[in-house]
Amino acid sequence: MIPFNKPYLTGKEAHYLYQAVYSGHISGNGVYTKKCQDFFIKKWGFKKTLLTTSCTDALEMCALLLDIKEGDEVIVPSYTFVSTALAFARQGAKIVFADSMPDHPNIDVAKIESLITPKTKVIVPVHYAGHAVDMDEIMKLADKYSLYVVEDAAQAIDSFYKGRPLGSIGHLGTFSFHETKNIQCGEGGLLTINDEQFARRAEILWEKGTNRAEFFRGQVNKYGWVDLGSSFLPAEIVSAFLWAQLESLDMIQAKRKSIWKKYCELLKPLEDKGMIKLPIVKDYASQNSHMFYLICNSLEERTALIKHLKQNGILSVFHYLSLHKSPYYTDKYEGENLPNSDFFETHLVRLPFYYELTNNEIEKISNEIISFYNHYKNPIGTKNTTGIYNLT
Repeated sequence: MIPFNKPYLTGKEAHYLYQAVYSGHISGNGVYTKKCQDFFIKKWGFKKTLLTTSCTDALEMCALLLDIKEGDEVIVPSYTFVSTALAFARQGAKIVFADSMPDHPNIDVAKIESLITPKTKVIVPVHYAGHAVDMDEIMKLADKYSLYVVEDAAQAIDSFYKGRPLGSIGHLGTFSFHETKNIQCGEGGLLTINDEQFARRAEILWEKGTNRAEFFRGQVNKYGWVDLGSSFLPAEIVSAFLWAQLESLDMIQAKRKSIWKKYCELLKPLEDKGMIKLPIVKDYASQNSHMFYLICNSLEERTALIKHLKQNGILSVFHYLSLHKSPYYTDKYEGENLPNSDFFETHLVRLPFYYELTNNEIEKISNEIISFYNHYKNPIGTKNTTGIYNLT
């Protein structure tokens, strides 16, 4: 079976874990934590960075930093992972879900302004598959209505908007280093602080509500409980593992981009025939080869494709379910239907994508997809709103 994902190891992880364990400092905020945080600052120019145990934790820190309270409204895309909304909902916020674009799973920026009310406090754009949301338009809305912007860049390491690193444009940004991501440490995350007003407090929240970090830098002669917070920072062994990945970032990215390109080349003939849609890259965005997905013509077609691939030793998967229709939120949701989010819920399928995927395996996957469509119904009739032919 060709798996959907396989975490890549550079070969140095165990060495750095050994060094961390025998350094005598295994808890967080040690040498490797600092090395990783400095790497992000030097590589992409973030003003301040803090490693966290997950992207979820980084988002929860954002909710605390922005003093989200009951009655506040936070605009979030419906087509995203639950953590994007959960971090703010648990602070009492009303989540206002926005639809996706017709041609891309990212939030439809053109629909956001109509969702803003006097209670709106934050917009949370999610850079799906590492592809940038139109951040100029997001920031214009934030300036116009005095709102904060939190970039959920969980999938967007080393991806850019008009040459600017994702996660560096909003007031705050968050990244994931889950084992499914380009750079991974099993479970891990990062908070980027781009507005200096949040820098000191972020560190206090990160250190369980204490000014412990300032104490260890010699800035205060004692430390104590000064604010809210939690144990957001990861153990040093997690940071040591991550450091091995970061050292090989350019190599990992080059290989992943070659995989993404080969999928495109092999499957483009199907798109040209109107049988599928391939991922698009807007002119303002780059893509970091986080995933490769197809857009099928119907739920039935997608289900049949996934089944066909599995029968032939290939594991493919669908992705998010629209959060506004989730069991937890459906009776709380007061907005309109979100047809584009629902469309991607039922039509998008993700193909195997990982560093060690070989050209032969990519060819096998692509050939099985082509074989499936050669035996499936031919696309006829009129195109739907996504530009894909409906199957009949």
